[in-house]
Amino acid sequence: MMNKKFHKIILDQIVSELEAKGLDLKNLGAAERLVYRALPQFFMELARRYFRLEVEGLENIPRRGAGIIAPNHSGYSGLDAFLLAHEIHRATGRLPRVLTHHFWFLTKATAIPAEKVGFVEATTANGLHQLSKNNLIILFPEGEHGNFKPTARRYHLQEFKRGFIRMALEKQCPIIPTLVIGAEETHINLAQLKMTKFLRGTVLPLPLNIIPLPAKWTIKFLPPIHLPYRPDAQDDSELVREIAQEIRESMQLALSADVKKRGPVF
Repeated sequence: MMNKKFHKIILDQIVSELEAKGLDLKNLGAAERLVYRALPQFFMELARRYFRLEVEGLENIPRRGAGIIAPNHSGYSGLDAFLLAHEIHRATGRLPRVLTHHFWFLTKATAIPAEKVGFVEATTANGLHQLSKNNLIILFPEGEHGNFKPTARRYHLQEFKRGFIRMALEKQCPIIPTLVIGAEETHINLAQLKMTKFLRGTVLPLPLNIIPLPAKWTIKFLPPIHLPYRPDAQDDSELVREIAQEIRESMQLALSADVKKRGPVF
């Protein structure tokens, strides 16, 4: 009995500290609060110290209304998604929704935890739904081709998918290009495997290490882009392609410049 009371006191203290920072935990039970909110927050705080994380451009994150955070994707583990969401919440009190791979939603065993930590399946309908609720979403324009590219091609952006442009046009919300530097060296990927039979069209990594290496990370939120077009511009496929390409090229220039001038990785 004493142990249960002690654990509850500790849990209540953790929850109180997180709620004081703006995290809404009232709609979760005690166990869920610990598993899906308190512990992830704790591990992300450890991670930001482990990676000596520096964050720039926090003033570019919208404090209200819908917005699309559009980062480069790398390191195959998904740590970039977790740390991005954590830093946005840490700075603004907003909990962004992360649009992620459909593999997480194939079974309830993975779908339920994913949803409770703020992940949603990466579909256009889900993205538009979250933006309609004035949420921030994190959407990786490269998709799994960026996340699972070989380390030999690190910091070379892959082709951008165009759904994020159409979402921004339909909801008339800003796109915030974001750079993540350091994840490429945290997990070493030897090759990108392309499935041709049972998982046709799927790409997977061939990792060298599972335990993340202590590379120094930098996250940089670039100034928001407000597209000067009406919602029906999303039907112009050529315009959408050109906008996506322009954003990709500007991000590549910024990414290459920042990688070139950074200090020691380890």
